[in-house]
Amino acid sequence: MNGLLRPALLLLLTLSVLTGLVYPAVVTGLAQTFFDEQANGSLIANGDGALGSTQVGQPFADPSRFWSRPSAISYNASTSSGSNLGPSNPALHDAVKARIEALRAADPSNTAPVPVDLVTASGSGLDPHLSPAAALYQVPRVARVRGLSEERVRSLVEARIERRTFGLLGEPRINVLLLNLDLERAASGG
Repeated sequence: MNGLLRPALLLLLTLSVLTGLVYPAVVTGLAQTFFDEQANGSLIANGDGALGSTQVGQPFADPSRFWSRPSAISYNASTSSGSNLGPSNPALHDAVKARIEALRAADPSNTAPVPVDLVTASGSGLDPHLSPAAALYQVPRVARVRGLSEERVRSLVEARIERRTFGLLGEPRINVLLLNLDLERAASGG
């Protein structure tokens, strides 16, 4: 029995040290060295603390800001989940209808079709991006409330468009937090 127990315990100890201490330390060290921003949560900070993360969506309800994509989990970054409501589910239809009504109430003069990503939650519930169409849909409301020209606000949106990764992966997108920070700078004359 000792002939089997000793090698098994030695192997358990060795693998525990390698996979529980050495490997995580090496990966953490490499991440901090080569991907410092991402390894630390891609946080955007001001003097008082973090304003948010470029990788996690957050709610914006003020009509003077661009609104994020709805979240089925209230932007709770400790979890990740969609609504799991299928296209034939009446609850999804009701939620979409209520979101469309809220968008129309916030900007009654905007009669353009509402982009789908403004009324449906993403699969993770944490998507920090909008389609360019969803951001452009909000330009008249944001410009009016901010007292800026639509052309100025539209130029901020267009400047913030992130193209497809490597020219072919994903869709063009806009990070809502970064766009709202650009908007704050523009409104303050910066």
